[in-house]
Amino acid sequence: MRAKRPYCLKRPKFRQSWNKHNLYNLSRAEPPNITIRTFFQQKWSAKSAARAYHGETVKEKHWQRMFRRRLRSVVPMDHKQLARSDGYEQAEGRGSGLEPHPDNKPRSLPKTPYMHQTFAPLERRLDTAIFRSMFASSTRQARQFVIHGDVKVNGKMMIYPGYLLNPGDMFQVEPERVLFATGASKDARERRAGRVARKKSPNSTATSQDSLPSEPTSAPTSEDPPSTTTTDSSSSLTTKETLQSLLSQAKTLLTTPASVSTLSGKRKQDLRAFQRLLKRTLSRSRGSNIFPQQNTTLTDSLDAQLQELTQKLNLNPAPPAEAKVDPRDLGPETLTPENSSLLRKALAEARENPIDVTKAYATPWRPRPYMSAFAFIPRYLEVHHRICSAVYLRHPVARPGLTEVPTPFSYEQNALSFNWYLRRR
Repeated sequence: MRAKRPYCLKRPKFRQSWNKHNLYNLSRAEPPNITIRTFFQQKWSAKSAARAYHGETVKEKHWQRMFRRRLRSVVPMDHKQLARSDGYEQAEGRGSGLEPHPDNKPRSLPKTPYMHQTFAPLERRLDTAIFRSMFASSTRQARQFVIHGDVKVNGKMMIYPGYLLNPGDMFQVEPERVLFATGASKDARERRAGRVARKKSPNSTATSQDSLPSEPTSAPTSEDPPSTTTTDSSSSLTTKETLQSLLSQAKTLLTTPASVSTLSGKRKQDLRAFQRLLKRTLSRSRGSNIFPQQNTTLTDSLDAQLQELTQKLNLNPAPPAEAKVDPRDLGPETLTPENSSLLRKALAEARENPIDVTKAYATPWRPRPYMSAFAFIPRYLEVHHRICSAVYLRHPVARPGLTEVPTPFSYEQNALSFNWYLRRR
């Protein structure tokens, strides 16, 4: 059975997603035509459109049990006025025709959008809270994260997307999944290069040769091309030797007394992190003959990173300004203060956002396109993006002129939806 398309452009329905088609549907939203519709038809169409956005994965009977007539709201009060007076000024001069001073007249507050709180119970769901916290690009993806065991609530793994959060609950998502959900995807050239590398691997060639019918073997001639197994093995061996040499160089920088005495703690930490990266790369060297081009690129990047680290050490002072020295003649340990600061910034950025071809998303990480239009966090959530965790502070409420339930629908459409479920109850 063919799956339904969630983003229809002919009859658009809004979804809780960062998809570009969904953004296009939101940009061309128009109020419904109610001139030729009965009140029942207006309520049904408003309910249908609202349910496509709020809780599309929740069954209708389940939502009808979650629906509540009570709409949470708050009224702002001036705490200074309450502390200064007990309210006797409001009763003073009543009935005498006295008019209060213009400065003492109560200010008119905007209307409270109560009807926007119709679908507030759905904001307690775990998958919806993950989407509102910008940990997933859609509620469907957030639901997948929960089912796959990548979400914890109060330190314990939660596999139920419909779990209702209580005020004070903390939930956290695996940072790798958040980077995948919110990061840009690889371009076609990178994906194509990966497919070509997999096709050229020895395993695929062996399977293809086994599937072919057997033919009589002939003696090799001078016109036959040379075998590539020796080149692959030599390239993998060269890559391994290069990695080992880089590891020995980093170890020498950390063990030499002349360099250790001038190194700060932060620079030692950078070198140790580089050593750990080399060791992890060497531990995966068993499959180096499968992707020789990828390993060569990795070796070049590691070599460049070691060179940046060596330049960042700046063990020897820069030559005086009087001496005219060609910048190309400067050694790796001699840099001007300006270049040293630039390299320090570049290395810090590379450490925080490294290039890793093994990731499923594009590296260095960058936000996915069309994300800025959905980059907001409701007031009832406190989010910490560095550790990918959030706290559900309280239930969403309505205030004068403001609602804490994000919705793309107007007040009238939410009122029609509320009246539909109010009649059903």
